Amino acid sequence: MSHLIEEVRKQQPLIHNITNQVVMNFTANGLYAVGAAPVMAHAKEEVEEMARIASAVVLNIGTLTKEQVDAMILAGKSANQAGVPVVLDPVGVGATTFRTDSANRILQEVKVTCIRGNAGEIANLAGVDAQVRGVEGSSDIDVQKLAKLAFETLQIPLAITGEKDVVVDQGAQVSISNGHPLLTKVTGAGCLLSAVIAAFISVSDHVTEAMSDAISYYNVAAEKAAEKHAYPGSFQVAFLDQLFEVDGAAISKKKRINRSL
Repeated sequence: MSHLIEEVRKQQPLIHNITNQVVMNFTANGLYAVGAAPVMAHAKEEVEEMARIASAVVLNIGTLTKEQVDAMILAGKSANQAGVPVVLDPVGVGATTFRTDSANRILQEVKVTCIRGNAGEIANLAGVDAQVRGVEGSSDIDVQKLAKLAFETLQIPLAITGEKDVVVDQGAQVSISNGHPLLTKVTGAGCLLSAVIAAFISVSDHVTEAMSDAISYYNVAAEKAAEKHAYPGSFQVAFLDQLFEVDGAAISKKKRINRSL
């Protein structure tokens, strides 16, 4: 059975990441392992041009500065004009006023193709009560209910990731139960997932399908890495190896997906 990972490896899309300083190396190496090509251009003087030639743009607010937010707006608008998809990763939104205002400004000024975040981040973006601690979010609300509520407010395809992952768009909701807890012990695992989602979206005309396929692939790779490596350091290396190795057949065999309307 074919899978979008095969198309990513065939097309080798250029993914322009305006992302946080903590995760740049891991994100770049992860995208190379997937089969995509990373670029990490942040300067306002070049982000518009880079966004126009990219296959997708990722806006990640993990280590924000005012200058970086301005660069994100420029890149996002340029991508919109060129028809390039834009993925927003609202890291830690709700934790501070500046972070929340910056995420909202991006949503107001840039047409975002999809958003990936944890339950707390998505809840804060959508105005649903949630507790946010640092960059990790927590909420008592059922994730599937949150996904529906958040989509009703934001009207943007969403991926809420955590212990269980949910993808929602107009008229469709997908639950994904693959993955492994060791992903929470690797800095930047969520940030890399946003970049992988961007790579998948760039080679597909169906955003929800691309998000679901990207998450399934990512989580299957994590499961396979954890089969032989039980500690974070060795798991991280093994995970990159599995991102390189896992193919459509392995995903089809191991993925656990439930689709609903």
